[in-house]
Amino acid sequence: MSRRATEIIFRSLIMDKNFDVIVIGSGPGGYVAAIRSAQLGLKTACVESKKTLGGTCLNVGCIPSKSLLNASEMYHKAQKEFKTLGIETGEVKLNLDKMMANKQKSVLTLTKGIEFLFKKNKIVHLKGKGSILDKNTVLIKDVTNKKNTFKTKNIIIATGSVASSLPGIKIDENIVVSSTGALSFDKVPNNLIVIGGGYIGLELSSVWKRLGSNVTVVEYLDHIIPGMDKDISNEFFKILSKQGINFKLDSKVTSVTNLKGKAIVDFTNNKTSKRERVESDKVLIAIGRKSNINEDISKLGIKLNNNKKIQVNEKLQTSIKNIYAIGDVIDKGPMLAHKAEEEGIAVAEIIAGQAGHVNYEVIPAVIYTSPEVAMVGKTEEYLKKENIKYKVGKFPFLANSRAKVNNETEGFVKVIVEEKSDKVLGVSMISSVAGTMIAELALAMEFGASAEDIARTCHAHPTHSEAVKEAAMAVDKRPIHF
Repeated sequence: MSRRATEIIFRSLIMDKNFDVIVIGSGPGGYVAAIRSAQLGLKTACVESKKTLGGTCLNVGCIPSKSLLNASEMYHKAQKEFKTLGIETGEVKLNLDKMMANKQKSVLTLTKGIEFLFKKNKIVHLKGKGSILDKNTVLIKDVTNKKNTFKTKNIIIATGSVASSLPGIKIDENIVVSSTGALSFDKVPNNLIVIGGGYIGLELSSVWKRLGSNVTVVEYLDHIIPGMDKDISNEFFKILSKQGINFKLDSKVTSVTNLKGKAIVDFTNNKTSKRERVESDKVLIAIGRKSNINEDISKLGIKLNNNKKIQVNEKLQTSIKNIYAIGDVIDKGPMLAHKAEEEGIAVAEIIAGQAGHVNYEVIPAVIYTSPEVAMVGKTEEYLKKENIKYKVGKFPFLANSRAKVNNETEGFVKVIVEEKSDKVLGVSMISSVAGTMIAELALAMEFGASAEDIARTCHAHPTHSEAVKEAAMAVDKRPIHF
């Protein structure tokens, strides 16, 4: 089909102004929901206020951060590890401009990819800020403030989330930055204070530490990565500390002020009440994210919970049955891109009369540092709290042949099973390839596998994944290599 013919089709679709589905937001949940809806034969439009499709994850989140994580790790290895492997190089230099340009090239390629998929599936891209007038009407205001209304049988809210800040602390994306600003520094800061020891904070701490920053992480709790298994958290803390990242745990930030282009950070130890003040070139606020919801949405009759997240039922319906919501805006599941994608597929299939479903018990979570951290299912702390009897199997990568030859021996696999049934309840791991390995465990848990099922499954040798088999065998104290 010619470009002109395609344009004519799209104009006719827009002029009609009547749709089966209008998706508000083009992030991982939104664009996936739009594509799946169109695949199912529903006339679909997707609203996006930003210049490019893909939402926070693709433009200023998951994707650009992984580009910098990969590049900074390669830079670090070239500086520190190549010689030990017998690779002799000349002086290794950092060209931050080129690194940032490569990051942006990856983002642009992927956003263009979504544009192509929209055209391929005849999805109408409505450019502008969308608001819901009623259950069947969406108002679009474009950059020129021109307004258009569109009718639809179903609405999917997929507006994602925005970075949270601390009371009294303003994010200016210059000195005090969110993850967006921390992905676009024009030079490596000599000193970087990161407030928050969660996923985002630790990933970006790793990036800038490898590139030369003196990084200090201030965390309110007495441990990092809240929600992760404590064994994993404690081991990961040791690994990151060994890498040179400084930590101030159990500490509350009381103020961040800008003094002549420098950030002054005041914090207090929660146990000792000792006060500290540090100066830094940049401060990253990484305390989490909050739903990106227009508060007027409640005036429509859409119910929110106490955290101002949209309440949805098992079919992802809001309190207005033909208005659905997915992703970071809802009160189900973690705020993760792949969770939103699963919901995007599910909600489209539900609207089309199929049996869309998301199993929130087996959504993996990954921290893309080096080594990576991954988990799926329940932690040991959760099972103790719920008085669920369990058994544990652990296997260290120090005893894994592939990890040894790759000089990647830090970390371990931890498998937790129900005591009587042997059913896998949760898995956590630290490994250079944990993010990829965790998929096997998510699949196993989706099908109700036992540790014995995993132990009896032949794993290729030599691979990191053999550690999963050995951890499953360790549940009954019969690992081979440890």
